[in-house]
Amino acid sequence: MLRLLSVLSVLGCALIVGRVNSHQESGEWNCDSDSEIRVQAEFKPGLVTIDGRPDDWKDIEGFEFSLLPALDPDEDKEYKGGKMNVKALHDGKDVRFLLQVDGDYAYSKGDNSKCPSVALMFQIGGDATYHNMGGCKEGTDSCTQKSCKGHEVDIMHFSIGNAIPGRIYGGNPIDNKEGNGGDRFGHLVDLYSWNPHCRYLDGVGPSGNDTSAQNNWEGAWWHSSFTVPSGFVEEDSPYSSSGHKGTYYFEFSRPLRTMDRLQQDAQFTIGGTGKMSVAFWYPVDGSPWHGSGHYSVNCDWVPLDISSGSSMLTQSAEGSSTDVGSAFALLLSVVSLCLSVYTGYRVMRPKSVPFTPMENL
Repeated sequence: MLRLLSVLSVLGCALIVGRVNSHQESGEWNCDSDSEIRVQAEFKPGLVTIDGRPDDWKDIEGFEFSLLPALDPDEDKEYKGGKMNVKALHDGKDVRFLLQVDGDYAYSKGDNSKCPSVALMFQIGGDATYHNMGGCKEGTDSCTQKSCKGHEVDIMHFSIGNAIPGRIYGGNPIDNKEGNGGDRFGHLVDLYSWNPHCRYLDGVGPSGNDTSAQNNWEGAWWHSSFTVPSGFVEEDSPYSSSGHKGTYYFEFSRPLRTMDRLQQDAQFTIGGTGKMSVAFWYPVDGSPWHGSGHYSVNCDWVPLDISSGSSMLTQSAEGSSTDVGSAFALLLSVVSLCLSVYTGYRVMRPKSVPFTPMENL
């Protein structure tokens, strides 16, 4: 019975995540993307702690994007709060992201649509388009792993209505044990999609559930108006006063490679390039947002470069070789100096003549 309730809970979560109140675009889709934009994840091991706070990212270069409506990327409808700054790095094992965007503080406990929300989307299948979240032409009743093959995209979605600032959410032993990408505690979920109407938690799908999936993401959020340095608990909600000006921070981490065998996770390679996008929901003027009413950093995929760190290794190797060469040169100098002193001593020392008695001459 408990197992049945758990499965129903997961399916309910999938339906909530997958619901799109209105996904009708106004007119023909048009995208004028800037080909120069990209996000680079540099090799920076041991630098960042996932706690939602931006302090340890201060020396990492960010990439600034205007936020335009995803379904109608018109500059006249740009998010009025400001641009979004996207930072990324990796430590050779995990890739990490920091999203920061200005916004008056808005938080309504238990109501995700009255709180800001963010999502990351990555291309998996070679035919997966940014537009229409994979771009598979099949409908809800006909989209399957076979009919939409090649259109898979990987999505991480974080709705903060039940998430305490500064606390980690995402993959947890309870939901991962059930074999799905859900997060019953903070709604930082791991999804995949073929199009906006065929979107599921990892491990859940139209052909049935596969218990080998898991949520590979961890994340936390923060707002610059918070003044409690020691951390919040649930009883501190709403954590700050409504309308307080400031900046939202969303921090995430995921392994570069996962154990996915269902084509539901994007896989990153050091030295390689992937494709990503970032979405942002905000309750403008206090009005709840709806599923398709989000802003995006671009109207097409943004390249994500996973730096190999070879330049750092080369510099380190060059530095090491320089140190060895310097030490060897110093040793030669010392040896040369000693030989010079010894030779000078041999040449300059007085030569003693032995005494010879006269009778022996």
